[in-house]
Parts: sequence; structure tokens; C-alpha cells
Amino acid sequence: GWQIVPGSDSKRTLQKLVKTFSFDNYQQAMDFTNRVADLAEVEDHHPALLTEWGKVTVSWWTHKIGGLHRNDFIMAAKTDQLLAED
Repeated sequence: GWQIVPGSDSKRTLQKLVKTFSFDNYQQAMDFTNRVADLAEVEDHHPALLTEWGKVTVSWWTHKIGGLHRNDFIMAAKTDQLLAED
């Protein structure tokens, strides 16, 4: 379910690894967002997170290189594992 999509930052065009996760309500979405945030802190690699009612969109990319790195794919897999732990 992860997709490579074009994106940009203030300086350049880049690629991002993006997936939207669905939940039954806002609280479940927030709980997942917080779990992704905790993982990001442990790994010192931080995604963009968009939390809405019933869904969370996670975008991984490596700012330093302006695109995708192997670590982004590892973090995507770890994000999937967070959902599997529920």
C-alpha cells in the first residue's frame, strides 16, 4: 500500500513514500499517530504526519538527500508493524 509520489520542499522537487492508514474514529487515528511519533523519536527519523478523522497519512523521505533512502523503506515497514501490533 505504500506509494512513491512526487513532492517538494522549499528548495526542490523530490520523491516521498506515502501511505494512508484507515481507522474507525479520531481517537484510534491519534493513537496511531502518537505511536509513529514515538518510533520516529527512537529512530531519529521523522515523517510528515497528517491526522484526520478516521485516517492518518504518513510520508517518509530523507530531507538531507532530497528523496528516498533505504532507511525510508525500513521506516515504512516499521510503521506497518505498528499497525500489526494492534
